[in-house]
Amino acid sequence: MAFFDRRPMLRQQREEIRTETVTSHMAIQLPIAIRKARKREVRTQFAALIYRVRNGKIQILLITSRRTGRWIIPKGWPMLGKRPAEAAAQEAWEEAGIRGKALPQCLGVFSYYKNTSIERSLPCLVMVYPLRAKRLEKDFPEKGQRKRKWFSQKKAAKLVKEPELVKIIETFDPHVLK
Repeated sequence: MAFFDRRPMLRQQREEIRTETVTSHMAIQLPIAIRKARKREVRTQFAALIYRVRNGKIQILLITSRRTGRWIIPKGWPMLGKRPAEAAAQEAWEEAGIRGKALPQCLGVFSYYKNTSIERSLPCLVMVYPLRAKRLEKDFPEKGQRKRKWFSQKKAAKLVKEPELVKIIETFDPHVLK
């Protein structure tokens, strides 16, 4: 994950990110973690749904989380000077060693709690962007910290834990992307 020090970020910039996220998804019912958050601040992250097509079938690349080893997709915090899809592509490179271009079309959102310590967790809303893999690099920043593996769309949906992400993977169709 990219290092991003949020402290110097101006409050106005944080509000713009939050406003953009919420207003572009007004028709979507807020995900589970967000509804439960109550008075805690909700954080936004950007993720890449990395895919390729082999023999006419869609494959999804999943990586393991560093702490628990669960299967996830690359995701991270907003980055100054980068649009959401660009930040997702940066995370795909750093966490999975994938080179490609993320499309600016958000596939959907999912929520989860990011455990920052034993007693604290942050509710996060994650916007997912499609990224067609062009190159799989052998060396990348988080090599050795994570496993990565290609799965069929059906198998990938079964391996991730977040219900909204399961739905995004199950319904993903690269042929309808702009």
